[in-house]
Amino acid sequence: MDCSWALDAAHYCMQSDVRHLDFNIREDDAQGLLRSLRLWSTSASRVLSGSSKSAIAMAPSQPNSGLFVGLNKGHIVTKREIPPRPSSRKGKTSKRVHFVRSLIREVAGFAPYEKRITELLKVGKDKRALKVAKRKLGTHKRAKKKREEMANVLRKMRSGGVSEKKK
Repeated sequence: MDCSWALDAAHYCMQSDVRHLDFNIREDDAQGLLRSLRLWSTSASRVLSGSSKSAIAMAPSQPNSGLFVGLNKGHIVTKREIPPRPSSRKGKTSKRVHFVRSLIREVAGFAPYEKRITELLKVGKDKRALKVAKRKLGTHKRAKKKREEMANVLRKMRSGGVSEKKK
């Protein structure tokens, strides 16, 4: 697709005082128009040639200019500060929940499969520990999380010098 007429028109607007006659287009708007026309002409020829991947990255958005024409057209407004919604806190444990869970972990200890996972991690069988966890928990994602949790417990035990208590 040949878009040379559009590029010529944009060049003409840039070089002459046509932009001051009817449209009141600013210098940077005319340059932006020229830039977008160049991009449009190259992307149009790329679409017609059948190329699926485009090499054009999106530019960061600019603030509105207050004019109803041009690249940054639109009314200038101040962005409202919206407080965070409760749904954005999903998955984050509170201090109280963290305290209760750690207390229960301290009192109840580990489940037999968790003890087995820690033993496997001690001897360096990470893959086998993942398989055991996956078998017990059902999904790969949960198993990876459990293995990481048990590895952190082992790390804390080694750094703190706390040995496992046997009853």
